[in-house]
Amino acid sequence: MDGAVVLDKPKGITSHTAVQRARRLLPEPRIGHLGTLDPFATGVLVLLVGSATRLARFYRDREKSYEGTIRFGYSTDSFDCTGTPTSPRLEPRLDAGELRRLFGEFVGTIDQQPPSFSAKKVGGVRAYRLARKGEEPRLSPVRVRIQELELLSVEGPLAVFRARVSSGTYIRSLAHDLGERMGAGAHLAELRRTAVGEFAVADAADLAQLEDRVRQGEGWNFLIPPENLLPEFPAITLSPMAARRVLHGNSLEIQSASPWVRLLDDSGKLLSIAERAGEGVFHPVVVFNRNAESDLAGSLR
Repeated sequence: MDGAVVLDKPKGITSHTAVQRARRLLPEPRIGHLGTLDPFATGVLVLLVGSATRLARFYRDREKSYEGTIRFGYSTDSFDCTGTPTSPRLEPRLDAGELRRLFGEFVGTIDQQPPSFSAKKVGGVRAYRLARKGEEPRLSPVRVRIQELELLSVEGPLAVFRARVSSGTYIRSLAHDLGERMGAGAHLAELRRTAVGEFAVADAADLAQLEDRVRQGEGWNFLIPPENLLPEFPAITLSPMAARRVLHGNSLEIQSASPWVRLLDDSGKLLSIAERAGEGVFHPVVVFNRNAESDLAGSLR
């Protein structure tokens, strides 16, 4: 069972728990996700299943899209609604025009300070473990890109927004920094991830739907096959002789200007992801041999 499942993660469970539940439903232990969602957040959690886990490396830098709500008036130690308040509680009157101008100042490439309650490691220890002990982990700023930050509505101290950001961006930090600039404090009250790269929430299934389909023997209906993944890589169909060369790790002459291509057999199944190694030459980097079932899942983070 190989491919991807776009899961609509519910509020209140970790991404790890969502993966564990999927493992109990699907007949495949090799399942990993493409980017953690905090327990209070909902939305797109992409699961790579079976030998498709080996494609995780190609998704590390994908943009992510979100919709959410920022609560202005006080900050928290976790930068979100689950944390302890760290400033007096205020009831600011938000001006939509002023807020839109402020949002505009954050669009582009910025240096962002990750929250103390994050999975980043400090001296080999997760930062959130140190923060829970009352310590203040020293995290270096990370350069991220805010492609889009749009104010959708304002109601009292609440600002509803839409964002499209580079991989590694903390929306919690963005909310906190906006509060600092406003001088009123702020934290992330709600968050829903609407897309990860080409995977959109409109194509997602929740765990209950997945469970129902599996019970009815239709669990495969949610699976996106490997040959449909990475659509930005041109697809090249190989002859049987060329396919055998690829399965043995040999380079091929292929005319393509793309740095990466998907190599398919004559039935349309994905055989390999190949990298441009020179003018008209591509070398297979990831090779799938589904008949032998010899592919091992890579480590997903």
